[in-house]
Amino acid sequence: MSLFGNKKVVQPIAQSPTGKPETVIGANTTFVGTLKSDGNVRVDGSVEGEIEVLGNLIVGSTGRVIATLKAQNIHVSGAVKGQVVATEQLEISPSGKVWGDITAASLHIEPGGLFRGQSSMTSNVDEPLLLEAPRSRLNEEPSGV
Repeated sequence: MSLFGNKKVVQPIAQSPTGKPETVIGANTTFVGTLKSDGNVRVDGSVEGEIEVLGNLIVGSTGRVIATLKAQNIHVSGAVKGQVVATEQLEISPSGKVWGDITAASLHIEPGGLFRGQSSMTSNVDEPLLLEAPRSRLNEEPSGV
């Protein structure tokens, strides 16, 4: 029997491959300011300001973020409003909502996920800024005349 009569299952805190505990902003927590981490961060509460993570950032289904986000990989199951920069991948789950401009090397939006804003892709491949448009056949002389 649990201490206060509720049978809530406590999930262990996720750990990074290096064994360091993850930074977790809990569901009943509000954070205002700049959050910087060399590891991974999970947001289940409310954050307003800026989040800069060298590892991965997860915005859980109860997470509400109004901030500039920068991380290697970002997974959104909650709601995010602001500029989002993922150096590798941004993934928006079916319950995820993102309002704002995003920059990512890879973007994955699952059916039901919402994105409103502008997106740009980063790439290590040198590509020409403009590709030549296909030639129109309307300006050519008809053959056989």
